[in-house]
This record gives sequence, C-alpha cells and structure tokens, in this order.
Amino acid sequence: MTLSPDQLAGVVDLFGELTPAELSRAREELGYRRGEAIAEADVNRAIREYALVPYDRDGDRRIAVGPAAFPTLPDGGEDLPHILDIESRTPDRDAVAAAALERFHEERLLALRVRDTEEIARLIDVSYDIESWADRSLASARDRLDEITR
Repeated sequence: MTLSPDQLAGVVDLFGELTPAELSRAREELGYRRGEAIAEADVNRAIREYALVPYDRDGDRRIAVGPAAFPTLPDGGEDLPHILDIESRTPDRDAVAAAALERFHEERLLALRVRDTEEIARLIDVSYDIESWADRSLASARDRLDEITR
C-alpha cells in the first residue's frame, strides 16, 4: 500500500511535527489497520516533493508539513493521536522554512551544475510553493534556473 505525499502530510499535520521514529510508527499503525505495509519510500517521495520537510530542532530531527503539501488525512488516520499517544506540537516555522530554502538552494546548484533540465523544471515549479509558503522571494533563483531551459 502506498500513501501519497499529501496523505503523509496529513498524518504529520495531525501532530504538528513528528520525529522520523514517530512517523515510522504512524506508518506501521496505518499499515496494520489497512492490512498492508506502508513503505519508507513513500516518506522519501513526500520529502522529495517538498510535502514534508525534515529539520533539526533542539538537537533532534523533526519532520513538518512542507510548502507543496495539501494535507489529507488517510483512512484510519484520525485515530493515530490516541493510538500513538503523541501530543500535538507546534513546529518551529522559521527553522522549517530555513531547512526547505537550504535544500532548495542545494538542489538548484546541483541541477545547474549538471544541467538537468527535468530537475530544473521541477525546481522552478516548487520555487513558487516555497516562495508563498516561506514568504521569501525566489525570483532571482528561479530566473537563473529558467536561463538554462531556454
């Protein structure tokens, strides 16, 4: 069974943020309830698509809802807070935005270096999501990416 990036964002959104171990437990519980395992690859895809953003907080790795997410709770997800006994937390919005921006810039530099036009197109699209979500202008970075595709 797979969960879409938006469904995984819905799970994380229930709690505000989760550690990787807590998200793994949530996947296991949902998989158990649905009779099928939910792969770690789904989480990796959600991160790649900026639906989830890993970041560090107080020396611990956390995962929060990202700029490209439209959180949707998967079937059975509404019971997770009671089953997992995890209290809701408020993510550090500035730290999450900084992590997303840092990753975007790293990916942008790599895509420019290798002239990966498919990756550049993906990054141009995601730049609009990050820009509105983080309230930071990425116009100059987007212009540089766009130069390569012309």
